[in-house]
Amino acid sequence: MLLKVNELSKTYVSGFEALKGISLQVKRGEILALLGPNGAGKTTLISTICGITKPSSGSVSIDGYDISKNFRDARKLVGLVPQDITLEPFEKVMNTIKFSRGLFGKKKDDALIEKILDKLSLWEKRDSRIMELSGGMKRRVLIAKALSHEPRLLFLDEPTAGVDVELRQSMWNVVADLKKDGVTIILTTHYIEEAEAIADRVGIINKGELLLIEDKASLMNRLGQKVLKIDLQKSLKKLPKELDKKSVKLSDDGMSLTYVYDTKQKRTGITKLLSDLSNSGINLRDIQTDQSSLEEIFVNLVRENVQ
Repeated sequence: MLLKVNELSKTYVSGFEALKGISLQVKRGEILALLGPNGAGKTTLISTICGITKPSSGSVSIDGYDISKNFRDARKLVGLVPQDITLEPFEKVMNTIKFSRGLFGKKKDDALIEKILDKLSLWEKRDSRIMELSGGMKRRVLIAKALSHEPRLLFLDEPTAGVDVELRQSMWNVVADLKKDGVTIILTTHYIEEAEAIADRVGIINKGELLLIEDKASLMNRLGQKVLKIDLQKSLKKLPKELDKKSVKLSDDGMSLTYVYDTKQKRTGITKLLSDLSNSGINLRDIQTDQSSLEEIFVNLVRENVQ
C-alpha cells in the first residue's frame, strides 16, 4: 500500500470535530474519489495527509514514511493541487513550474518540464503570464506545479470546479494518463459523474466520518437498485388486485408501470410479475431497466447519516 491512514482525527480549539477516526489504505496506481457535501471533511483530510494540518490523533504513512516522524521524505512523494487558484499573476508559466520543482530540491530538468507542459496542453502557453490564462488553463498550471517534482501520490482537491464541460472531460483524460504513468491519485469532487468516469474506488465522507470506501462497480452492485419500466399498449385506470400487493406503481397517464427490485436478491420477482400481467390480460409494448446511479447511492447514504 502506498498510503496508510489509521484512526485519523482532527478537533479544533473550538471543539469542532473535522475528522472522526478515519482509516483507509490506497494502493499504488489507484484512483480514489472522495465524495461528500460541503464541510464533510474532504479538504481537511487531504491537508492532514499532506502535513499542512496537524492531526489531533492517529497516524499517516506514505510509502512507509510516517508524516510526523519523516515529514520531508513523505512530503517529497506528494503532489497537491489545491481547490483555490493561488498563483503569482505576473509570473510566466514556465518559470512557475521550474520554481516549484526547485522548492523540492530537485535538479534542473528542462526535458521533464517540457513533457509535463506538453501533456497538459500548456507548452504553447509556456511564455504567457498567469494573468493571461483562462480559469481552466490556470488549473492545468496547478497540476503541472504539483507534478514538477515527480510525486508518486497526487491529491486533486476539486480539480474541475468552475471548469466547462469540454475542459472537464479533457482533465479526466489527463488524470487517466497520469494513472498510466504509475501516479496514485486521490481526488475530491462534487461531480458524481467524475467519480463514475475515472475512479477505481469511491469513498463517501460526511460530518468527518468515512461512511464507506469501496470498489466503484462493487458499490453500485451492492447498494444499487434496478427499476423495471413496462410500457403498456393500452391505458390502465388502476392496478389489478394481483399487482397491487407488489412494489408496482402505475403512471399518472396509466400507460406504464414501474417495478423496483433489489439486485442483491437471488429472485427478482420479474418472472412472476410478467406472468401476473399476462394472466390479467395486460398487453405490453416495451420493457426496459435502469440501474440506480452513483449519485442516488451517494444521496441516500448521506441522508441516512444525517438522520
